Order: sequence, then C-alpha cells, then structure tokens
Amino acid sequence: MARKEKEVATGPITLPKPRLKAKYQAEIMPKLREEFKYKSVMQIPKLDKIVINMGTGSKEKNGDKNLENSVRDMTLISGQKPIVTKSKKAISNFKLREGMDIGCKVTLRGNQMYHFFDKLATVVLPRIRDFQGLSPKSFDGRGNYALGLKEQLVFPEIPYDTFDRIRGMDIIICTTAKTDEEARVFLKAMGLPLREK
Repeated sequence: MARKEKEVATGPITLPKPRLKAKYQAEIMPKLREEFKYKSVMQIPKLDKIVINMGTGSKEKNGDKNLENSVRDMTLISGQKPIVTKSKKAISNFKLREGMDIGCKVTLRGNQMYHFFDKLATVVLPRIRDFQGLSPKSFDGRGNYALGLKEQLVFPEIPYDTFDRIRGMDIIICTTAKTDEEARVFLKAMGLPLREK
C-alpha cells in the first residue's frame, strides 16, 4: 500500500494592505479631484501596472547561467516569478536566432505593485549614487512613465555574496492618466522623485 504524501498548504502570499494605497485613497485622490476638477471618481488617475524588464545579453558565454541568475534576481526584486522573453526574429549581427531566450520580465498589479512602487520611491532611488531626481521627459504621451536602472544592487534584496555581474533593467509605470501633465502631478504626489526640468 502506497504511503500518502503529507500535503502542505501552499497558497498565494498575502501581504498587508500597502501604506501607499491607503495614502492614495485618503489624501491623493481628493487632492487630484480638486486640482483637475474631475466629475467622477473613475477619472482620477491611478496606478494600472508596473512592468519590469531585464535583458540577459549574448548567449556566447554562460548564457543559461546568466538567464538563471537574472530570473533569480528578478524574483527577489519583484516578489513574483518572471516569464522568460524570447527573440521574435533572427539578427545575425547580435548572434540572435528566432526563439532564443534573451531576458525576463514581470508584470506587477494590485498590492504587489503598490509595495514595489513604495520601495522604489523611498528606498531604491535614493540609494543611487549622485541621484538628482528622475527626468521629467520620460513620459510617453499617454500618461505612462519609463525609467532605467544601471544595476540591480540598488535593491536591498540582492545579496552581495550571490552577485555575479551587473544587470540593468527597465521599469515602466503604467497609469490611467489621460495626459502627461496629469500623470506627472499624480506620480509626484505618490512620492516619485521627479525633477522640475
């Protein structure tokens, strides 16, 4: 008779209600509604999602190990398992073939998105050397903001003993704002350190 395996209850990790979400509902929403004279609560800009993308570079040397370490770092940074991105077409100059693993990305929504945004604005960005604030020119015209980080070591979750090489990443903050001006005011109110010019 086969022994029954002991079942362990594993479900999604529930995080406490984000501090930033509570601040948004209590302080930021009324302020934005008053400033832009919104008629409906649904018009007030809010965070939609945050996409983090990390490229692994060439597969010439230690390609699989680089991808494995990128996925590990991204999981630690975001708290969510990333998906592996593949090349859409072959480019001979970059030694790329179609369908080759070239990076990983993760899309954050809900409470995890608020926790990550809060960590990014209050912990990560101030740790960057000679940080003067983020460029106000990185809006896309539809209320979304993109920024790039040169290294993953600015995140406190990355341990120095497992560090093998510097990996940059792109972070895209998607909002429901209709214009860049609304998005700028909203993101500044949320705590993102944007420069004036």
